[in-house]
Amino acid sequence: MEWRHRGLISLEGWTREELTFFLEQTDYMDELIDRPIKKAPALRGKVVLNCFFENSTRTRSSFELAGKILSADVINWSASGSSASKGETLRDTVWTLEAMGADGIVIRHGSVGVPEYLEKKLKRASIFNAGDGAHGHPTQALLDLHSARKKLGNLEGAKMAIVGDVLHSRVARSDIQAFSKMGARVVLSGPSTLMPEDTEALGAEYIPDPCEAVRGAQILYFLRIQQERMDDGLIPSVDEYHRRWGASEKLIALAEKGAVVMHPGPINRGVEIASSVADGPGSLILGQVRSGVAVRMALLYLCLGGARQ
Repeated sequence: MEWRHRGLISLEGWTREELTFFLEQTDYMDELIDRPIKKAPALRGKVVLNCFFENSTRTRSSFELAGKILSADVINWSASGSSASKGETLRDTVWTLEAMGADGIVIRHGSVGVPEYLEKKLKRASIFNAGDGAHGHPTQALLDLHSARKKLGNLEGAKMAIVGDVLHSRVARSDIQAFSKMGARVVLSGPSTLMPEDTEALGAEYIPDPCEAVRGAQILYFLRIQQERMDDGLIPSVDEYHRRWGASEKLIALAEKGAVVMHPGPINRGVEIASSVADGPGSLILGQVRSGVAVRMALLYLCLGGARQ
């Protein structure tokens, strides 16, 4: 099929056919990562800028690796060491970077809508959303989809339980979009104080009881408690949260046999997930990290002209 996306702001406009095609391209990138020499000339001469206004380990590093494996020139830009610390506006910053020859700009920002705003302001460079506030994290959803599909195969009719801090989670919003389009049924569970007011508008069902939410599920997705984004008093205590909604062996035993356990990272052991579960046989957490490189390789390849070359 002909690829129509220049960048990635959200998965909202993606079709199921496009998701399937994208995952097939990611399979090829998986094979490339397995080679003794992890290098391909697909994006030689392209310049990719990583612009992160929030801290990141997995997303930033995997975008950097993805670009370098495909032979792009990758530059990591930091707000603290730039003219942004002198008062330069975000718009002027990205205009400057585009004028320097950037073909793709990967942006993570704490404010909702920044990637979409920049896409409208730039004339040539492609924008890739690496997370904007609590709005969306589309590449995380793509790597989650790829990881689950590799393990389970067809996701049509699968039950996915997302447990935890949905209110502040950009990952949950993007995952609901992605997994629903691939035919999965998504249910949410967690404290009512950590749930959006209208979960049905997100395309998922809210089940307050975590035992009922995970019962019979094939995919168990536990979200990080984002204490840096929340007000005090939304959960009674960390210990009580773990006893009620944390991923324990007792809780995951209610899921379907062979169910996978996922987490976007970084994990808080003993809070949203027990170590025995995070390191257990059903855990896909490290597989998600590996998928992050392959998914971002496929994204850069398709959107920056590698496919047409």
